[in-house]
Order: sequence, then structure tokens, then C-alpha cells
Amino acid sequence: MNSTPSADLFKPLQEGDPAVVGGYRLAAVLGTGGMGKVYLSYTPGGRPIALKVIRSEFSEEPEFRRRFKQEVQAAQRVQGLYTAPVIDFDTDGGQPWLATAYVPGPSLAHAVAQHGGLPLRSVLLLTVGVAEALHVIHGAGIVHRDLKPANVLLASDGPRVIDFGIARAADTTALTGTGVSVGTPAFMAPEQASAGTVTPATDIFALGQIAAFAAIGSPAYGEGSSHAVLYRIVHEDPDLSRLPGELLPLVSRCLSRDPAGRPSLTEIIELCHELSPTALRQGEDWLPRTVAGSITERLRLPEPARTPPPQPSVAPTPTQVSPPQPPPGTVDPNAPTGFATPSAPGAVGPVPPPGYPGQPAPGHHTPTPGYPGPHTPPPLTRHPAGPPARQKSKRTGLIVAASVVGTLVVLGVIGSLLSDGGGKDENNGANAPAGSSSPAGGDGSPGAGQQRKDPRPVSYTGIDLTDGYQLMLADNPPRPVESEDAAYGGGDLYFSVVNFLDESSIGTDNGKLVLLNNAQKGSLETCRTETRFTEKIDLTQLTQGSQMCVLSDAGHVAVATYRGKSSENDPGSYVTIDLQIWRNAQEAGGN
Repeated sequence: MNSTPSADLFKPLQEGDPAVVGGYRLAAVLGTGGMGKVYLSYTPGGRPIALKVIRSEFSEEPEFRRRFKQEVQAAQRVQGLYTAPVIDFDTDGGQPWLATAYVPGPSLAHAVAQHGGLPLRSVLLLTVGVAEALHVIHGAGIVHRDLKPANVLLASDGPRVIDFGIARAADTTALTGTGVSVGTPAFMAPEQASAGTVTPATDIFALGQIAAFAAIGSPAYGEGSSHAVLYRIVHEDPDLSRLPGELLPLVSRCLSRDPAGRPSLTEIIELCHELSPTALRQGEDWLPRTVAGSITERLRLPEPARTPPPQPSVAPTPTQVSPPQPPPGTVDPNAPTGFATPSAPGAVGPVPPPGYPGQPAPGHHTPTPGYPGPHTPPPLTRHPAGPPARQKSKRTGLIVAASVVGTLVVLGVIGSLLSDGGGKDENNGANAPAGSSSPAGGDGSPGAGQQRKDPRPVSYTGIDLTDGYQLMLADNPPRPVESEDAAYGGGDLYFSVVNFLDESSIGTDNGKLVLLNNAQKGSLETCRTETRFTEKIDLTQLTQGSQMCVLSDAGHVAVATYRGKSSENDPGSYVTIDLQIWRNAQEAGGN
């Protein structure tokens, strides 16, 4: 990364470009498309990523946000050798964004524009690579919908397909009719252009178009206005007169107007191997040297911006004697500069920059305090630095300590007399109202007659929980993530579809569920008093508006309201729920 990067490939940030997105400091502009702008950034470990920020016009559309969230969650499941994996995302912020692995290679569109069509072997290797990528994408329940030369990157070890499924999020928004172009007419299938019908066979047609474009150096249905190109796709045959004869059988079948007449991905891969005079193996020599040279250019990345940790205005002065453990909320001179010791629960303070030792990577949620987990960091509080407090004499410290102990003893005696002599709580809190705690014990819980204040509920609406994904009630917001065991789910709440059992269910691996009847209203009080516990609820038991109590082992309580399931026309399977959560509403493990 010491070579000077090309100004044409990595454009500097301009006025109006953000400096940081989702904790990632932006280094350069990679490109601009119909749906947003793509930036170069780096993970805390220094790996380059491509971060796409969605245009504000789309982010203002509620339907787009819902679809975009669903598609990004589905895209996380795609982990193929010929795709750029999703690294991180935020679909709920002011401007949604998506980060994928950076691929140091030109797009097929750029390579053909600069160097013309590719030789036969390169076209065949390109076709089998994209076919394998589509196999993985379709296996995750996604149809690409916008497969075109600009969405196929040419890396040194084979092609990479990007932006799979994301165009679907914009298809139903009002913006598609107001000048915002989604998709490329020259690479649409006839059924997509005429009726908007999209199936996996739609991507097969686009693959045939890509193979023809790579070999000929121009679209098979010609160029011109969108209406003229779409008319030719729907009503006329493609111009394959300049296509090498070896590719004609493959491309012709892929470009069949009838989706049923197009070959499967397996057939395409087998046919490519049959057409090749030599064995097809991806390697460093799969591209012509002129095209491979542009890959080298893209390896000369601009240096990532350096963000030093914040510094206090006055550095703390060390004392001659080793200081005792500082009380909560005060600056610890032995701690990293600029950060303080843990404060009281719920304290809010600045967070170290991404990449600072001990700090989680951006975009990955850390459970809130009170949720058990090995990676739960204490909250950090920073205070203005000042001169160190003067140490008091040992004699003064002993007097203060004795006074405190004496006060505690007196308060304990008074509390005992009130509890024993009042006669108002003979059952030691058994008849106390909901939300009250039992008498004080060795665990430090509130004493008799003391009210345990219920936490305020937090509400989240329109959460799409995809098949094989889970969420944690402690996360804010609760973000569905892929389950470690997609067959049985995991987490505080998961959705699972077991096809061979024809069973769809919502379940929990970290607590209990209660399906409320129609006469019950979901509330904290209702969830606390119900005892009809289960760990899985079949989707056939739910109708729109059905409510479930979720009681996690960590002590969080939620009411989940079922809003429906994805339709058969959706490429993925998911349920939509609303959540009302009371965090730390009861003792951990006490439900």
C-alpha cells in the first residue's frame, strides 16, 4: 500500500461526503450508482472494505427500508467463493449502509469498455464462476434481479458477483417512477421487462447476456433508448452474428424467451467444460494481461486515516505511593489515557475509536449491561482531568470508616424493628404488589416494603426475522443475526423452517414463551403471572395480531406481536413481529 493509488480509481472525498459511517472512517470514493455511493474504508484490523451508503431518497421510503433490511439479512447467508460477502450493515440508521469485502478488480463493464471482448477461455471461466455464484445465491432463497456487467468484478482468481438481491428493495418504492433507475434494461429478461415477473430463471437469462457481452464486447440486444432495447428483448431475437461459434449453443439456450427453456446452472457449468478445448481451472492467468494489469492498480490502496484516541486536557500526575482502586466514575491514572474506570450502571460516555484494544468491531452488537456474556464491557465514563486529589491522612480515613460502619449498624437495627414490629407484612412480601421485591437478604436485594421499580418498556416495530436467524432482547435495536444452528435456531427469539417436516415455528433457546389468548392483553404484569410455558410455538397457532410473552434467562421480558409471514412470491422466508421489551425486569434465571 505504499505505491501511489490511481486518482481515477480512488477519488478523494468531496464536500458533502461523510467522514465516518457506522464507525468506519472513509478513505476514498469508489463509485456512484443508482441506489447510492460506494466508499473505500478499512476494518479495525486493516482489511479494506467497500461501504455503500444508500441514497436519501430511498431511505425516506418505509417500504424500501423494510425490503432492504430483509434482503441484507438474507445476503448474509451467502458465503460463496465467487461472491463478495457482507461484512457489516445498518438498515435502521438515518441513511442505511452496507459493507462488503473489497474486491481489487475492475468490473466486467469497465474491462470490456477499456480492452474490448475477452478470449474464449476467459469467457468460459467467467461463465462457470458466475454460474457457481448464482447457485449459492439461489440456494439462500435470493434472486439477483440485476445481474449485469457492472455487478461482476474480475478478481485475480476468478469473477465476483456483487449487489445480489439488493435491487429488489427498490422495486416497489415510489421512486422507480420518478427518474431513479433501478436495473439495466439491456440485461433484463423478457418476463421481467414485460410483466415484472422474477424467478431464478431470470438470472439465467442475464448470465447468457453477460457471456455474450464478454465475448462480443457489446450487449446482444444492442444499445439505444431503454424503450427500444426492452422492445427488442421482448419481441426480437438477439444479434449473435459476432459470437464465437463455440459459445452459440450455450448463449442461445440461456436467452430463450421461455423461462422453462433455459438450462439449469448445473447444465451451464457442464456445457462450459464440454466446450473448452482445455480443462477449466481458475488461476492467475484466467484473464488477458491487459485486464490483469488493472487489478494491480486496484491493489495500490490509499492509506487509511489514522484516528488517535482522545486525550485529556491535563494529564494526570502520578503519586509517589501506589494509589488505591479509584471509586466508580473517577479517572484511573493507570487506565489508558482518556478513559475512566467503570461508573454506575447506565452511565454513558465516549467510546474508544474502532480498532482500539478491547473495543468490538463496528456494527457488531454487544449485550447491554445485565446480559450475561463473556464480551460484555463495562460502561465507560470520561471526566475532565484536573489536579489529583490530595491524599488524606490514615487517621482521618479510620475515623470516616468507623462513622460509616456505625451508621450502617444503626440503620440495620431500625429496619429490623420496623419489619418485626409493624405487623403490616407478616408474609415477608408474599402479598406485595407485582413489581415489589422480597425482603433483603445476603444478595443485597431490596428490603421488605421497598418497591422494585419496573423498567420502562422500549418498542420496536416491523422486525423481519428470517428463517434460521435469531435475536437478543438485550440488543438495542434487536437485530436478527444468523443462528449457529439454523435447523433449531438459538438466542432469545428465533424463526425456523424445517422443510422436510413441513414445520415453521418461533422459538427460544434462552428462556420461555407463552402464547396469550385473545382475551389477554400483552403486558409486563401478564407475562410475569403466566405459567403456561413452552419453548416453541408453531406458526399454525398464530394469526395476525397474536401476542407472545418472551421471558429470557437473562431477566428480560418482552411481548412479541405477530404481524404475518412472507408470501410465496418472496425469495426468502421470514416472519414480521413487533417487540415491546422490559430489560432487566426480573432476576436472571428467575423466570
